[in-house]
Amino acid sequence: MHARKIGAAAATAVALLAARDLIQKRHALLRNFPVVGHARYLLETIGPELRQYIVTSNEEERPFSRDQRSWIYASAKEENNYFGFGTEVDVEHVQGHAYLKQRTFAAGALPDAHDPQSPLPSAKVLGGPRGRAKAFRPASVVNISAMSFGSLSGAAITALNKGAALAGTMHNTGEGGLSPYHRNGGDLVLQIGTSYFGCRNEDGTFNLDKLKDVVAGAPVKAIEIKLSQGAKPGLGGMLPGAKVTEEIAAIRGIPVGQDCASPSRHTAFSDVDSMLDFVELLAAETGLPVGIKSAVGEMGFWQELATLMARGDRGVDFVTIDGGEGGTGAAPRMFADSVSLPFRMGFSRVYGTFAELGLTDELTFIASGKLGLPENAAVAFALGADMINVAREAMLSIGCIQSQKCHTDKCPTGIATQNPWLARGLDPTSKATRAAVYLRTLRKELIKVSSALGVAHPALITANDIEVMNGDYEARTLAGVYGYKEGWGELGPHLADEITALLATRPAV
Repeated sequence: MHARKIGAAAATAVALLAARDLIQKRHALLRNFPVVGHARYLLETIGPELRQYIVTSNEEERPFSRDQRSWIYASAKEENNYFGFGTEVDVEHVQGHAYLKQRTFAAGALPDAHDPQSPLPSAKVLGGPRGRAKAFRPASVVNISAMSFGSLSGAAITALNKGAALAGTMHNTGEGGLSPYHRNGGDLVLQIGTSYFGCRNEDGTFNLDKLKDVVAGAPVKAIEIKLSQGAKPGLGGMLPGAKVTEEIAAIRGIPVGQDCASPSRHTAFSDVDSMLDFVELLAAETGLPVGIKSAVGEMGFWQELATLMARGDRGVDFVTIDGGEGGTGAAPRMFADSVSLPFRMGFSRVYGTFAELGLTDELTFIASGKLGLPENAAVAFALGADMINVAREAMLSIGCIQSQKCHTDKCPTGIATQNPWLARGLDPTSKATRAAVYLRTLRKELIKVSSALGVAHPALITANDIEVMNGDYEARTLAGVYGYKEGWGELGPHLADEITALLATRPAV
């Protein structure tokens, strides 16, 4: 035995010496032949593409696996989006995988799960509980998330807005202002960020009159105040002067050719109390529903917000919760990886804060963060979401290949770039059709999932209808995992009856 150990140690030493010699020879080769060294950098440049299409399996690649991207591409092109020969997910061992528990019987008639034109409106009237003058029921529970012109090309924004119009969804402008490319027929949610682009004074402070002018001149259905986003929560942005063209300067209300730094926090309000005053001011002056968007960090903010709203005199009409795994915007690696809670954890904590005070029927919960896939969306609805926003999935539907070059202005598909030569390769008309087909397909898939669970609408899926696997030895319901109490994640009886009755007027199976 002793001799065997000595032999093994000797073999290891020989292997290490051989490896050292190989490394030295490789370095010498790179010194003597610089072209080989350049090839290394070329391979690093196209590394994401090599990994996605050659190296990794169908389930390995991130942020979106090959199977996930294939489903979106096929759906957008109206191709066969089914998968054959069973799942590639290691269902017995993958920790955290969610499984929906189908029902054998349904309580009543269900919508047609095979009709791509089947409407799927929100179960709540946006702005209704607070009596906003322009309250409305969103026609679609699936809508396009905030992506600014400037981060995306004009052609991409045009395609998304036209797609939203074709699919009957809303399109969030992002904080970069309302551009001409947003005016292609799609209903809009106007986002206001910390720099108040499009509604600001020269010193960067908020200008109410300019906001009212913007709202009056476009099909704006709601206003969203962005506190933070999943890609870079708590961090302001910098738009280099070289990118501030005359067009972008006019849209955002900033000087041409000058650096524009967005602060990390708002100047129009400084705490929850003054934020609610600001919300009520915007709602009173425009008549529109007004809400907030935020990633989730410390919970003191949400607890104070819920406590103040419980008084009944002021409140937001909706909250958009973004997961820390979100990420259309360029961000420092640490912020992308390690700041703010992932969607499920963050959303459940915020929802629970309002549920403790019995407020969940008084506002609309919008969920965001990799939810443009049916299984992820179903989990969001089970946790209490009323609508979902899709961003990167919408980009994939119009041609994004996940090259991960969004921050370089060298997007090869012309989506996340201001380079005219690259952007001209994106045809807004054909891509608009693909975006619309994807959005309608996702809605259809949500109807299918709801029908499988025996309910008429995804908002009727409960936190007890889904279990999360912990390896091959334990499974817990979403309610158990996230500490939901009885009735949490569910609509109040009057809302459930209302949406069921509304869908009952549609063709049934």
